[in-house]
Amino acid sequence: YLVKRGMTRKFIAQYQLGYALDAWDRLFGFLKRKGYSAPMIERAGLIVPRKKGDGYYDRFRHRVMFPIRDLNGRILAFGGRVLGDELPKYINGPETVVYHKSRSLYGMDQARNVCRREGRLFIVEGYFDALSLHLNGIVNTVATLGTSLTADHVKMIRGYLGEGGQVILVYDSDTAGLNAARRSIQVFADGLLEARIMVLPEGHDPDSFVMEAGTDQFQ
Repeated sequence: YLVKRGMTRKFIAQYQLGYALDAWDRLFGFLKRKGYSAPMIERAGLIVPRKKGDGYYDRFRHRVMFPIRDLNGRILAFGGRVLGDELPKYINGPETVVYHKSRSLYGMDQARNVCRREGRLFIVEGYFDALSLHLNGIVNTVATLGTSLTADHVKMIRGYLGEGGQVILVYDSDTAGLNAARRSIQVFADGLLEARIMVLPEGHDPDSFVMEAGTDQFQ
């Protein structure tokens, strides 16, 4: 699936992309055999208690998996995209003692050095949006994690952009995406950081746009 989207095996390994098996409790059983307790695995956000009866089932099943890493590359949580037509399309891991969505951005561990060098950061909404831009050389790109941008996000970004840095919000071209971008502008204004909105052609998200039109519009 990932190779068909143009990702090389080296790229897949670099971003530690993976797959959750189409099984109810394969990961749960594997981790138990490794000596981890059920409460510990649940607190990590990897399993969910059954609604009826005892036991647990894997949170992620038959999905492309995206590890969410901290600035040092350590895995904090996971997100998963379904491979079929099931809903929801995306599942994000819950917050835990080590993972806080309001202080995390997908891809920041890869983007931070380029962000500092270029003084500019693109922010998108989805995992594949960020990965498509990285794949096409626009590594100074991060994605939000199912939450609105916060003051903590702005503080972290300012630390890498420095004075005079610029944020460019590249959200979906639909009404919901544009409204989310407009709301985020105020968060950056409050944090004294310049932010702009890139409006994509109707019907496009960053992933589809860069795959169709190339990277010139992002330079």
